[in-house]
Amino acid sequence: MNTERGTVKLAGTGRYAQGGGALSLTDRVFQAMRDEIVSFKLKPYEAISEKKISERIGVSRTPIREALARLAAHHLVDIYPQRGTIVSPLRKSDLERSQFLREALEVGLVQRVAQLNDKTELIKKLRAEVALQKTFAAIEDDKRFYSSDEDFHRLIATFAGLPGLWEEIVRSKIHMDRCRHLSLATVETDIGVIVEQHNAIIEAIEAGDADKAAGAMRTHLRRVLEFIDEIADLHPHFFEDQDAQQQFGLAAR
Repeated sequence: MNTERGTVKLAGTGRYAQGGGALSLTDRVFQAMRDEIVSFKLKPYEAISEKKISERIGVSRTPIREALARLAAHHLVDIYPQRGTIVSPLRKSDLERSQFLREALEVGLVQRVAQLNDKTELIKKLRAEVALQKTFAAIEDDKRFYSSDEDFHRLIATFAGLPGLWEEIVRSKIHMDRCRHLSLATVETDIGVIVEQHNAIIEAIEAGDADKAAGAMRTHLRRVLEFIDEIADLHPHFFEDQDAQQQFGLAAR
């Protein structure tokens, strides 16, 4: 396959960047690497080699270099001239900014959909996602639960009638997504609480109560904040640390 034009797969992960003519090769490399970083297939402080990536996914180094520059702009990799590139550690400043931006956007969206004249289709689709989440929670399928959770929030953004805003949310929440992956894998012991919070959001939307919907969304989005310190205690090697920076011969950003 001509991977310069086809689907990009990062070897050994089973994950693909989105294909299709609408996305450039750089876009697809960026998405694939972003997903690996968010899911911890590429771990904090792990060294990234343009040459090795080029060899294993079969593309030239130019789109990889461009993708890395975009990842650096999102604070997902740190590029140190003459020293190399590493996956960025989790930084509490990034997590706080990510949470603030996501909450600002999603609270506004849920208030907007709560005021829609016809919410029948949205409510139907949201309840269908919650039904799936109950199943995934029961069988402890965190991966599909996470995917359904994403779809739940995407539906609200879509029905708000603001095309393209979901992409903004995806960009804003990317650091919290990293934290959520660790939370679901280690400290989130009752994901049924998330289902209950989703139901509270649905009920407020269905009732047309914008203030209640906003409150339910804030409560839901702030839940992960309860676990940050515990996650940091369990995985200190994933968080920014001066000793780790020195170990890699790197100056803190």
